Amino acid sequence: MRYCVRHSSTESEKRQQNNLFGKSYKDIVQIIDGMDVSSFRSKQLYEWMYIKGTTMFQDMGNIPKDLKQRLEDKYVIDYGRVLDNQLSEDETRKMLIQFDNDPRASVETVFIPSTYRGTLCVSSQIGCSLSCRFCHTGTQKLYRNLTPAEIAGQYMIAAWISGDYPQKENQVRKVSNIVFMGQGEPLYNFRNVSAAIELLTDPKGIGLAPWRITISTSGVAPLIPRIASELRVGLAVSLHSADNDLRSEIMPINKTYPLPVLMQSCAEFVKLASPKNRRITFEYVMLDGVNDSELDAKRLARLIKGLPAHVNLIPFNPWPGSAYKSSSPERVEEFCKTVEGLGIYASVRQPRGDDILAACGQLKSNYDKDSTEPHGTV
Repeated sequence: MRYCVRHSSTESEKRQQNNLFGKSYKDIVQIIDGMDVSSFRSKQLYEWMYIKGTTMFQDMGNIPKDLKQRLEDKYVIDYGRVLDNQLSEDETRKMLIQFDNDPRASVETVFIPSTYRGTLCVSSQIGCSLSCRFCHTGTQKLYRNLTPAEIAGQYMIAAWISGDYPQKENQVRKVSNIVFMGQGEPLYNFRNVSAAIELLTDPKGIGLAPWRITISTSGVAPLIPRIASELRVGLAVSLHSADNDLRSEIMPINKTYPLPVLMQSCAEFVKLASPKNRRITFEYVMLDGVNDSELDAKRLARLIKGLPAHVNLIPFNPWPGSAYKSSSPERVEEFCKTVEGLGIYASVRQPRGDDILAACGQLKSNYDKDSTEPHGTV
């Protein structure tokens, strides 16, 4: 199976082909209308792309031969190019995906299988502008936003590799959940993330349930209520400290949207969210001697009390050059007990994929700036 349709840069420019993948149903209707063919071809084409996962026009059985050729002359169906595909000892899979044959335009995407679900951690930007001090992605400067096609393409690649495509009736998806917890701040790419979610949840196509998708934000407070009112998906907040000064030190975004502003936005989210998505996950990385004291735990419980909340404690996952150490397992457990003792549901996230730098906070696009050759292409 080819996960992308590949042409060299010069060939693509010469043929002036556009990527058809990432277009909404409305877009496809407009394209087909402009080709002066029967309108029902829009539905057929859309289903071939998003239900059957077809990337080659010539494989679309009920599309007329002349229309196939016209589409092929003008468009490609391209999810992105898998440069590297690593499998952890615990079955976590990390993929390095490149777009536009640009060696700098690459992101890491992680698939985490478990007994009851398969969660795909997708990226929304190439690099990141937030510079959170404990996060590996924060050491990579922001290059650009990902397009809707590049965001949804991460799902399609993982779904193909996992055996979810072509879709079958009553099929149980292996890639069942999506979390925007990869590289970048999703709310700083709100328009394209919104368009990608529309594609991923469209019942005429991919058809994921909105409650199976979660957006994680570092705290872009003004846009948090729109996650509930417009996108109808779940919310996770990268909190990491309930002390305003400490949070500003380890997460510079807190200087723009301090904790009182952030928490007000979370309250607005709860008011607007559907019952399935009302509970907010607060992510809290455990940094030894930094944010892991009993006082820190009590501050955390006080801060989020009154909200439908779940605290996800994350032992820090080291990366090359990191300045922090993870709290000891005993300290993490005590912290968790303190939070739960104050009436807040809390759990400890088990590291997955840390042997291939695929765990939380470890993602970073690695590429050779002097080469466009793929590294272990699959």
